[in-house]
Amino acid sequence: MASGGTTKAVMAALVANAGIAVAKFVGFLLTGSSAMLAESVHSVADSGNQGLLLLGGRAAQRPASEERPFGSGRERYFWAFVVAVVLFALGALFSLYEGFSKLREPHAPESLGIAIGILCVAIVLEGFSFRTAIVEANHVRHGDSWWAFIRHSRNPELPVVLLEDLGAQVGLVLALIGVVLARYVDPVFDAYATLAIGVLLGVIAVILAIEMKSLLIGEAARPRDITAIRAALERDGTVERIIHMRTVHIGPEQLFVGAKLEMDSALTFDEVARKINDLESRLRAEVPSVEVLYLEPDVYAARSVEGAPAREP
Repeated sequence: MASGGTTKAVMAALVANAGIAVAKFVGFLLTGSSAMLAESVHSVADSGNQGLLLLGGRAAQRPASEERPFGSGRERYFWAFVVAVVLFALGALFSLYEGFSKLREPHAPESLGIAIGILCVAIVLEGFSFRTAIVEANHVRHGDSWWAFIRHSRNPELPVVLLEDLGAQVGLVLALIGVVLARYVDPVFDAYATLAIGVLLGVIAVILAIEMKSLLIGEAARPRDITAIRAALERDGTVERIIHMRTVHIGPEQLFVGAKLEMDSALTFDEVARKINDLESRLRAEVPSVEVLYLEPDVYAARSVEGAPAREP
């Protein structure tokens, strides 16, 4: 399930983009600017993408079942990947097509004042959405750089909204420059701006696709979570060492953890069982994202007597 902050950022982006899409399309009808049309399609794609993110968040809430014993948390990754595909197909390719078409038949946009007014209002509205996404991301960024956050976040929605809003702001500035230069310098600048918007959307779509593909395949817990898990396990004096540990995200806020532990060889079977239960309770309390947990005890008296290492699985 998406966190409240994530949902807030997505909803802010959806409301802003839906209104902006209508305004941009009206601007295109009044001016005939291909850059305005490209930005209209861009906002339509963004609005649809936010709807897909909300759909993914809802689908991820389905409980675990026999068919999906670890739940449906990765639905959020899948729909975020679809967002990248939509942004590329509907946004980038259309803008490039429209830009190349306008190169063959350039003409200066009409009603320049209306176009500038619409674009300036859109920049303000997109700025509101972008600011909301930044505020919500700061709650979970933990001091990482923005690029590191986008690259390593296990939450798919915030990086998507951040990149889309950034792309929207840059795209609006490109469209504004394009229509002004097309009116006063050369009509071909409208086509250049449209092509630049298409390239921008393509780059963002590729970045998102790469990141979401990695999450879909499965990424380990973040380093700070791995450190916390190890600390919780090693704090118990009966754990001689962690032989090996594996982690993977089965959802943005859900972790699968499996570990093989070498226990004190003096413990009885019942004592080992109780210690494992205690460790599981402690680990879930200290690292709430641990949802599925398997701890395997391994006791070798030979190690304490002969210094022999415990066997790897």
